[in-house]
Amino acid sequence: MPRQPSVPKLCHHKASGRAVVRLNSADHYLGVFGTPEAKDAYDRLIAEWLANGRKLARPAAPPALPTVDEVLLAFWHHAERYYRLPSGEPTSEIVAVRKSLRPVHELFGRVPATEFGPKALAAVRQQMIHADLCRNVINKRIDRVKRAFKWATAEELVPVSVYEALRTLAGLKRDRTEARESKRVLPVNPEHLSATLPHLDRHVSAMATLQRFTGMRPGEVCALKLAEVDRSGAVWVWRPDQHKTAWRDKDKVILFGPNAQAVVTAFLQGGNTLDHGEYLFSPRAAREERYAALRAARKSKVPPSQVNRRTARQKRAPGPRYWQTGYAHAIQRAAERAGVPHWHPNQIRHLFGTEVRKAHGLEAAQVLLGHERADVTQVYAERDLALAMRIAAEIG
Repeated sequence: MPRQPSVPKLCHHKASGRAVVRLNSADHYLGVFGTPEAKDAYDRLIAEWLANGRKLARPAAPPALPTVDEVLLAFWHHAERYYRLPSGEPTSEIVAVRKSLRPVHELFGRVPATEFGPKALAAVRQQMIHADLCRNVINKRIDRVKRAFKWATAEELVPVSVYEALRTLAGLKRDRTEARESKRVLPVNPEHLSATLPHLDRHVSAMATLQRFTGMRPGEVCALKLAEVDRSGAVWVWRPDQHKTAWRDKDKVILFGPNAQAVVTAFLQGGNTLDHGEYLFSPRAAREERYAALRAARKSKVPPSQVNRRTARQKRAPGPRYWQTGYAHAIQRAAERAGVPHWHPNQIRHLFGTEVRKAHGLEAAQVLLGHERADVTQVYAERDLALAMRIAAEIG
């Protein structure tokens, strides 16, 4: 029996996220790839093509301009590949991109991309204002939308005029908008920090204490691997491969003095054993330690049916490392239990910078915080108001 000629398959045009099929040396775009509408359009086109002797009675229509949703989908596929660590783990930016693109999809997803202009972007921004986002967050999210259309312009998905028009929408200015202002980030009160620590498990407690003595960022303490720390000298040295400014080819050095070393040593003596390359602080290890403590404290005999009741596939199994969001949530819950005002881990870095500046000056704080410019350090290191008041009392 002769072999039947094959039928061209429906393919995925990755640059635009659209479905495409090639018939008689011409490409036919059929909507967003993976949707039922694209599959139905493909079936109709193939049926017509076969009924006409593997030819189309009508010429191939020029590819339709993509919709806003198609542009966003294409950029999302790019973002999933681009915003990743060398280990393959996604960065926190991918979450920010998702939140930034969602209101654009909800309001203008079906609109042709060429019709998405500054007024449409301003409408998206207004929805963010109604959602009670602060001005700085809104400006950052609108910039990410512009970035998506900038990428789409480079991929020739939309004309350059679309991106240039979006650029004309200026960011929100202080006192010139109804968007609320974000609160200034101040150092955490040392008393509030001390009151919170007893309500944390030993992993998160050690993370917060280590931040207290090193000034590292929350994301850096979450990603700490002891195997990467040079412990040969009196001061331990860690040069993380991945940090906030790594994409700019900037080096970062974090120093562990005696207090920080004591925190790590005490944590390891608490029963944590690490294989080479493992994260020092792990929610998975914390859970196992919690289970072990519960078993040790149990007074009654464990029935055979309850020896191991864990499911093979848990819905939310803890991972090998902490992430900034989970770390911050743990701090928030512990602060509530301690009865102190809410604070977040980045305020520990501000406290470190303030104390270093007070004791050793702005330059020392700048070096230890890893800033290139002193004006950036001043954001983290609060000025010594008590010193200023004492001088003013003497000479003012």
